[in-house]
Amino acid sequence: MPTTSKPFLLDITERAGATAAEAGLAYAIVELSDRPGWWVPVLIPALAVLKGWAAGFVGRPKTGSLLPARHDPASRR
Repeated sequence: MPTTSKPFLLDITERAGATAAEAGLAYAIVELSDRPGWWVPVLIPALAVLKGWAAGFVGRPKTGSLLPARHDPASRR
């Protein structure tokens, strides 16, 4: 059973927030560019890859997390 510690909740919040932001951004891009709706599920993974790339500069390297190492649960293992 997963723990409900503060780092765990912070990690879950970061992941869910990033996923929601990627979906919202993909939808906005499709709407603003007058592309067909099937582009939304194509753009979401592309935006997730960009987020993972950017996280290498901001968060803990090789985790895809935007959280700094002191808040990233994977850093404590």
